[in-house]
Amino acid sequence: MAYDADVIVIGAGLAGLAATAELVDAGRKVILLDQEPEQSIGGQAHWSFGGLFFVNSPEQRRMRIKDSHALALQDWMGTAGFDRAEDHWPRRWAEAYVDFAAGEKRSWLHQQGVRFFPVVGWAERGGYDANGHGNSVPRFHITWGTGPGLVAPFERRVRAGVARGLVELRFRHRVTGLSRSAGAVDTVTGEILEPSGIERGQASGRTVTGAFELKAQAVIVTSGGIGGDHDLVRANWPERLGTPPERMISGVPAHVDGRMLGIAEETGARLINRDRMWHYTEGIQNWNPIWDNHGIRILPGPSSLWLDARGNRLPVPLFPGFDTLGTLEHIMRTGYDYTWFVLDQKIIGKEFALSGSEQNPDLTGKSVKGVVGRARADVPGPVKAFMDNGADFVVEKDLGALVRGMNALTKEPLIDEAALRREIVARDREIANPFTKDLQVTAIRGARNYLGDKLIRTATPHRILDPKAGPLIAVRLHILTRKTLGGLETDLSSRVLTEGGDPLEGVYAAGEVAGFGGGGVHGYRSLEGTFLGGCLFSGRTAGRAAAEAVG
Repeated sequence: MAYDADVIVIGAGLAGLAATAELVDAGRKVILLDQEPEQSIGGQAHWSFGGLFFVNSPEQRRMRIKDSHALALQDWMGTAGFDRAEDHWPRRWAEAYVDFAAGEKRSWLHQQGVRFFPVVGWAERGGYDANGHGNSVPRFHITWGTGPGLVAPFERRVRAGVARGLVELRFRHRVTGLSRSAGAVDTVTGEILEPSGIERGQASGRTVTGAFELKAQAVIVTSGGIGGDHDLVRANWPERLGTPPERMISGVPAHVDGRMLGIAEETGARLINRDRMWHYTEGIQNWNPIWDNHGIRILPGPSSLWLDARGNRLPVPLFPGFDTLGTLEHIMRTGYDYTWFVLDQKIIGKEFALSGSEQNPDLTGKSVKGVVGRARADVPGPVKAFMDNGADFVVEKDLGALVRGMNALTKEPLIDEAALRREIVARDREIANPFTKDLQVTAIRGARNYLGDKLIRTATPHRILDPKAGPLIAVRLHILTRKTLGGLETDLSSRVLTEGGDPLEGVYAAGEVAGFGGGGVHGYRSLEGTFLGGCLFSGRTAGRAAAEAVG
């Protein structure tokens, strides 16, 4: 039989690029397909903050962070909460990924020219017991260059494969089916879409201009999750997280549509843990959107007062940056799908980072001068732009005006000024007390025990109603769609499995479509910095395994 290539890779995001790069290194011929135009190469990773999970890294050691493989594995397993029969392979992938993060991951990336911001972040802190959810120590390493800086070496390796005649890049090719012609799955069929000159991230047309059929010895699916299809998100929404939100904003472009999950399942693949997902609770509407309903996530420090729609403080330990899905579950049981941060300019200037490469031009552009300028500014430029233009921001000098502004943004005027004042005044009294019973105040002081947070991520404890710290700020927060934690079940070689547990011969999967490995390596919850790394690890594994299989 004549093959068009040794391997066909479906999806030109980070996982697809990593898989293709490994195939090129092995001398295999590859066709890389993607339904989007070439300017969208790198997929969601391009838009990311570039956070990566490392264990006992040089950056951690320089920040006096004592980490270990045992501690990281304890945190991962306590966070994942594996409790299903189908968690066999996800658990195996989790063990393998922690080995990778504590082992060659950093040196492998470093050899390719990837560098990291020296201050390690502490995201997803948990706040429960030692065996519960969260990172026990800071592990969030920001790529110097953010998402584009992480995509670049893998795109470079793929384009070197193009120059060598080993890789064909076929954009605007939308896959509609996988099939067999000689036992194994070896045929990929689909539609050719009209060319598109849209900018990266914008919605491309879906006019069909032709059809294609391609054959290869193996197929690697790296097509992403379902976050761009809100109806599909709601259809898979788990009961444990309450009623699905009436309104969500999108943390991913519309083409993240989950189509290949259904196509692979129809071909015989087993899709597991489809009710496990990861959506953020600190979403704000982008004042300068790139895609429709574009949302940005606030990466908050610990000091903002977090209130539900009626003005009640969220319960312990649902502080900013502690437990994303625990907070989501609580919010969805309030009967409303939005919450509020109440803070002041002193807090927002020190503690608000915005997720995304485009919201961090200094880090994305690798500008030391820009980073120093951000640290010196009262409020970083991208954050100030949201304060001035963001639809979810209220900035006022006094609390009465702030409450009126908050109520003007919602269907019902639910915030009572007197009640909110009592809450803030009580919290402010605790700030002056070295012996506090307010656990958020304890958390703020604990955060400042870490040098990295004290330097750039946690404001000096102070009274929110102190006029010298003003003006006052309220931020309405939305549910922001992001990641699919379940996916196609795979073994440790990234081979897609069937309902019977046997490999679906010829088919591999990596990245979000495979739940970042095994069909759900994160279990119920994630530790921040593990999505991009999961794409890299599973993509590398799939590329190497497929290269060996077709050799």
